Amino acid sequence: MTARRIVPAGERAPAREQDHAEEDELTAGLSAALGALVGDRARANVPLAPLTTFRVGGAADWLVEPRASEEMVELLRLAHGAGVPVTILGGGSNVLVADRGIRGLVIRPRGGAIHHVGRDQLRADAAVTINGLVRWAINHGCAGLEAWAGTPGTIGGAIFGNAHFAGRLIGDGVTSVRVAALDGTVVDLSRSAMAFAYDCSRLQASREVLLSAVFRVGDGDPAALRATARASLAFRKRTQPLDTPSAGCIFQNPVPGRDAVPEGIPWSAGALIDRAGLKGAAIGGARVSGTHGNFIVNAGGATAADIRRLIERCRQTVRDRYGVQLREEIVYLGDWELPAGLGTGDW
Repeated sequence: MTARRIVPAGERAPAREQDHAEEDELTAGLSAALGALVGDRARANVPLAPLTTFRVGGAADWLVEPRASEEMVELLRLAHGAGVPVTILGGGSNVLVADRGIRGLVIRPRGGAIHHVGRDQLRADAAVTINGLVRWAINHGCAGLEAWAGTPGTIGGAIFGNAHFAGRLIGDGVTSVRVAALDGTVVDLSRSAMAFAYDCSRLQASREVLLSAVFRVGDGDPAALRATARASLAFRKRTQPLDTPSAGCIFQNPVPGRDAVPEGIPWSAGALIDRAGLKGAAIGGARVSGTHGNFIVNAGGATAADIRRLIERCRQTVRDRYGVQLREEIVYLGDWELPAGLGTGDW
């Protein structure tokens, strides 16, 4: 801890020391409030790298793993009242946490329940993993979700980014959701209110937090559903670098009507990166996967800054060579202040 000068009575503290004093007061207040709400499950200065699929990133000022939606709502209300920023971390895929970590409170929901809503719908809490949802649905003879086997992360993260696979969007199977605003206000929304689009949902603009989602399902034979799930997982293993830390696809695919892709090249971010000769390109411990051009992997010892620089290199190379502006699918979390000596062009 940095030593600070004690200010004599009657003398005004310098602005920086006043800021530190305000931060200390806020930290002490938050610590007491979190302790009263969740006890020793509120942890300070928690390394986040082990909680992400990239295995990089700094620490959270505070981390709490709520066990139920009601507890998550109470945490949102507490942080809102204290003026503390909140970040939601699900399964840790599709995100890149800054080396400097995340300020404020990180909420990482765990557990969650699944149950029938009538005969043809399932309600699942946001903390449930996609694979957990698939297994539950198959075991209960519910068809419609089996092709999502092997999808990393939680339902909360998948709905936030409207996850896609093999031309399908996860939002296509959603009938309604329950969300909480950052002040803890809870509301139920229909699918039409979610503004689902490719890699997009209402939550990205509203900053609401998913509590649960209702999925439409049909009747199916568990054996047949299981076979479909296994085929989906096998396809992912053949085409994606699942044995090396990554965050999934880095960039969105180009969209007809918005982008122009040269003739003869598939409308795929991975194909553009591959044709640009970037497979195997590396910065520090970050490397473009040789299996799938739209995956960047932590080949060992990568930092978040290494990965972000390599993302920018891929974007610039594809733009310069093919005139296509790739847009990130990955979400940046935390304190991304530029390191000394770097201009914005280096990102």
